[in-house]
Amino acid sequence: MKTIRYFFTGITVLLTLPAILFSQSRIIRVQPGPPKPGHVSGIAAALQQAKQWRQTTPGIPVTLELAPGTYYLDSTLLLTPADSHTTIRTSGNNNVTISGGYPVSVKWTLWKKGIYRAHLAVPFSFHQLYINDKQQVLARYPNYDSNAVHYNGTAADAVSPARVRTWQHPVGGYIHALHKAEWGGYHYRITGVNADATLQTEGGYQNNRQMGMHDQHRFVENILEELDAAHEWFYDASHQTLYYKPPPQLSLSTARVVISRWPEIVAVKGTADHPVQDVSFQGIRFAHAEATFMATREPLLRSDWTIYRGGAILLEGTAGCSIRSCEFDHNGGNAVFVSRYNRHTRISDCYIHDGGGNGICFVGSPDAVRSPLFEYHQSRPFAETDTAWGPLNNHYPDSCMATNNLICRTGRIEKQTAGIQLSMAMNITVSHNTIYDVPRAGINVSEGTWGGHDIGWNDVFNTVLETGDHGAFNSWGRDRWWYPDRQQLDSQAAAHPWMVKQDAIYPTRLHHNRFRCDHGWDIDLDDGSSNYLIYNNVCLNGGLKLREGFYRIVENNILLNNSFHPHVWFTNSHDVFRHNIVSGPYQPIGMHYWGDTIDYNLFPAGTTIQTPTDAHALQGDPLFMAPAAGDYRVKPGSPALQTGFQNFPMDAFGVTSPALKALAQQPPLPVLQQQQTAAGSSVHWKGAVIKNIETLGERSAAGMPDNKGVYVVSVPARFPYALQPGDVILQIGDRKVTNVTTLLQVYATTAPQQPAIRIFRNQGMQTLQYTN
Repeated sequence: MKTIRYFFTGITVLLTLPAILFSQSRIIRVQPGPPKPGHVSGIAAALQQAKQWRQTTPGIPVTLELAPGTYYLDSTLLLTPADSHTTIRTSGNNNVTISGGYPVSVKWTLWKKGIYRAHLAVPFSFHQLYINDKQQVLARYPNYDSNAVHYNGTAADAVSPARVRTWQHPVGGYIHALHKAEWGGYHYRITGVNADATLQTEGGYQNNRQMGMHDQHRFVENILEELDAAHEWFYDASHQTLYYKPPPQLSLSTARVVISRWPEIVAVKGTADHPVQDVSFQGIRFAHAEATFMATREPLLRSDWTIYRGGAILLEGTAGCSIRSCEFDHNGGNAVFVSRYNRHTRISDCYIHDGGGNGICFVGSPDAVRSPLFEYHQSRPFAETDTAWGPLNNHYPDSCMATNNLICRTGRIEKQTAGIQLSMAMNITVSHNTIYDVPRAGINVSEGTWGGHDIGWNDVFNTVLETGDHGAFNSWGRDRWWYPDRQQLDSQAAAHPWMVKQDAIYPTRLHHNRFRCDHGWDIDLDDGSSNYLIYNNVCLNGGLKLREGFYRIVENNILLNNSFHPHVWFTNSHDVFRHNIVSGPYQPIGMHYWGDTIDYNLFPAGTTIQTPTDAHALQGDPLFMAPAAGDYRVKPGSPALQTGFQNFPMDAFGVTSPALKALAQQPPLPVLQQQQTAAGSSVHWKGAVIKNIETLGERSAAGMPDNKGVYVVSVPARFPYALQPGDVILQIGDRKVTNVTTLLQVYATTAPQQPAIRIFRNQGMQTLQYTN
């Protein structure tokens, strides 16, 4: 007998397996089409044969060796505990595709304006069409533009009544739009048209912080009248007709046509008590999975996310399973979803690109969370909260790994996505991944449950390309101890500081990464993110932000062309920021308490240090070795060394395999510049200090969707309105306020009437009455 030792959190499990597992194994050779001698036709049939073998030899390892070709499935390929100890791999080359699509044979005839049509009867809906294995464009307005920043083209009039009146049968069309504050996106299905040519819709549940659609960044698709450009298509299900406008030189008579069918290509499903063990996929391409944006509706605690719990490969209830050297491309939803109970899952050496949703997700079950809450504004009285330490059960990923993966151009449909997403998980290793060209974060941690992650040696850039108020690395920490109302949060954090580590039970290590975000922060620890060790990272552009939270130790990082952004810390936060190289003065917002140590950092020469810390700070040129080549180690004699800074390697970020390194892009390196103190525009209004919203930090701190309004810096005693620092004034009486100038003008004409004012506070609108 042979014993395998699995280490779970606080538990050691011994699995005793027959010695035959390690002395015997069998290979089944599989064909994608009709069988030939020595081969089984189809993967499902091969799995059935393996089950028959295991009836006489229980637990015997079986390898399915796939011959080159494309494997189309009659249903999602399901592996259960009976399929444990199965390897599915190529037969020596990588020309194997397991498809979530359905090949169709159609006869095209010219319709009009270069558009062809064909009869097609299928008993399922589909959102993706592939011609000669290239994804085509569902008929849309505005037309697809590869250079457009948002959704490859948006227009404010996409659903205007004037445009709607040009459509004969828009039911079944879709509206895609950014969130009003650019925190992800929304998707709606058109269900009808009103008499005034406005649309009836269903959907909009794809974001967990409802604010409605963005006014500008929206488009429509799946409308026949919008089929007017090469590569566009439309399927009229009621008349079983497929329309398509081919590009020049495409021979439709010989073109291969595939439509998407299955949202999950493969599902490996067991339970915590009876997991699927030791299933491996190696060297396979997974493509053509159906889009899932209308099924993305499960909220992830109090983060901004909803998710679809599935992907091209879904792993749930597994132990020791792996996905190695596989490619995931042009799938409509997530690539890999590691759901609920999983132990020792390994996803490595994969190329994940051009997908509709996330790259890799590790997401546990809310039933493992004590006193879970699901929407940002929800809270629970402390007396009704389960205050016990750690998870409630084991229904979450633990001790899993995503390493050496190239992930790019994900989130092509859904915008609240990430290259790698962690939620309700523990001890996840995210290492040596290269992630770029994504609409939101490259790596996202949705909340503190339950920490212990090791996030290191990643190369993450070209992030937050279509959204806002986010980072290349982003996290939230809206755990049991956190309240959306800041006054209540301060009170509870002071009364029960031990609660912070009841969910974030182990520190998360963020180290030896290279991050770049040109539309947010390189590292963004938002809303209560706690228990982090952040060291030896290079931030190429966006700086580092710590909002709220406790127990963050940030040391030995390099922040180029930016600085440190501390936002609204608590008393006794025990935060530390030391031995770092920054490129300008700190950018604090709402700071009254400064943690345990903010000191021993290197600033540019001539920096005015305005914060009440850094008594031992130094100023001067850090003397980088070769900044133009991306080597930010410092030379002997650098003043950074006198602060305690230590050099760390600059040549090991991102993927390590030669094949993926040859494909991976490199981040744009910054031209270094000395940052000056941001010029303020603060003015006095009846003794209060107010200013325009000028920076991303001010907008983020207030939670505003844009820069409109007037930011309140400070308020004197006996002020006529019960304003607080951090409020944003949006209206006086019935007149809008967009900036300081309009506020002063409006108030000058309305002051005798003592008007009420409308403000934005704690992520919501409030009305304040005149009190003096």
